[in-house]
Amino acid sequence: MAPIQQPRGLYFEEFEEGLEIKTRGRTVTEADIVNFAGVSSDFNQMHTDAVYGEQTQFGQRVAHGLLGLSMVSGLAYQTGFLVDTVIAFTSIEWKFRAPIFIGDTIHAEVKVTKRREMKAAGGGFVSFDVRVLNQAGEVTQKGEWTLLIASQPKTGEE
Repeated sequence: MAPIQQPRGLYFEEFEEGLEIKTRGRTVTEADIVNFAGVSSDFNQMHTDAVYGEQTQFGQRVAHGLLGLSMVSGLAYQTGFLVDTVIAFTSIEWKFRAPIFIGDTIHAEVKVTKRREMKAAGGGFVSFDVRVLNQAGEVTQKGEWTLLIASQPKTGEE
C-alpha cells in the first residue's frame, strides 16, 4: 500500500485577504506557440505566420492570448500554494491588455481578494486578482480567478 501523501498547498482557512504570491518567470518560445496552435486548433496567421505577423500593427507574431493565460495558470500552480488543495477552478474574468511576443518573459502576481466559506462543498471560494507582466513590467493580461479550495481535514479532536 502506497503511503498517503499530504498536500503541500494552502487550505481554504490559510488564505487571507491581501496574501500576495509572485510566480517565477517563463520565456515564451516559438515552440510554445506552435504547440498551442496544435492543441487548440487555432492556426490564426497572427500567431503562426512570421511574414504575416510583420505586416500587422505589432510588427511580429504574437502569442495566443489563451496561451499566456494557460502559462500563468501553470506558473501559479508551480508555486505550490494550490497543489492538492484545489477542488475546482470555478470562474474567470479576464482582460487582454497588451501582446505577448516570442522571447517575452512573463510572470504573474496573484493577490487574494475575497473568501467565502462553502462547508457543503468541503471548503470555500477564494478569489484572486491576477496580473500577468512581461520583462518590462508591463501588464499584458489581468483579471480575477475564483477557485474552490479544500478545507483543512478534521483532526478527530474536534
